[in-house]
Amino acid sequence: MKILITGGAGFIGSHICERLLKKDYEVVCLDSFDSYYDPNLKWNNIRPFLNNKKFRLVKGNILNRKLVRELVKQDVDYVFHYAAQAGVRASVENPVKTHKANSEGILNILQACVSSQVKGIINASSSSVYGKIHYLPLDEKHSTMPISPYGVSKLSAEHYCRVFHEIYGLSIISLRLFTVYGAKMRPDLAISIFTHKALNNEAIEIFGDGSKTRDFTYVDDVVSANMLAMENGCGKVYNIGSGARINIETLARRIIEIAGSKSEIVHTFPIKGDAEDTKADIRKAAEELGYKPQVDLNQGLQQYIEREKSLCYQ
Repeated sequence: MKILITGGAGFIGSHICERLLKKDYEVVCLDSFDSYYDPNLKWNNIRPFLNNKKFRLVKGNILNRKLVRELVKQDVDYVFHYAAQAGVRASVENPVKTHKANSEGILNILQACVSSQVKGIINASSSSVYGKIHYLPLDEKHSTMPISPYGVSKLSAEHYCRVFHEIYGLSIISLRLFTVYGAKMRPDLAISIFTHKALNNEAIEIFGDGSKTRDFTYVDDVVSANMLAMENGCGKVYNIGSGARINIETLARRIIEIAGSKSEIVHTFPIKGDAEDTKADIRKAAEELGYKPQVDLNQGLQQYIEREKSLCYQ
């Protein structure tokens, strides 16, 4: 079985590559190695796979329609779509780039799949589609009113997936991911920033007063959700989170404690477009996909911090 993973050299995409290769699937990784963060980190993510005969790396952009069409037509069975312009702040600074990558990008993927033999598409969406929160935990019936260009672009992608399922019969699932963390995570994410500050005993900066809450989801659980989506789902949207939340101040203090750090916490201005609170209602994914997160936040932070500490001091 052949799997195409867009954004396959990124944080979550590279973990999916690894899981699929362990299952002995043939994996095609498409990645543009965009400079949003250091491309060398992405190369390091996939370096262990480069000598695997079942792994093929294609350096290219999902906005290249001809390339996408050619890849999909090469007997691809499933597509995991993880190529995106990530980041709320990045989308506020450059909404056009975010729109092109996230809205136009998925459209290119879907159009290529219409005339192919692809059995299913798993689209990486985001809890950012909810935006203004009316109640917690967030279930899939909650209204979607994004408060950032990033959220808008991800909601647009979801609608394209729904329409292509309804009109063209494509088998598509969108997974609304709630703040993912773990090994190989992007350096601009809070847990990564806090951890490296803590390991160096540097001040940890929190945007706002630290009262905002997040549902943090361990990357291994997200990968498992993707495998379940490939096996079981069609034409629906699912929340993929931990089902728990923590405020950012407590998160920072917990990281300091685990790291044995002397870091202090300082507060600065809040970020525009940043959601106040998130907490996933994961009952639908549990009942229909069999999703059950295995790693709680304390376990995940311990594993991540120990790994980063070993990398820093090896």
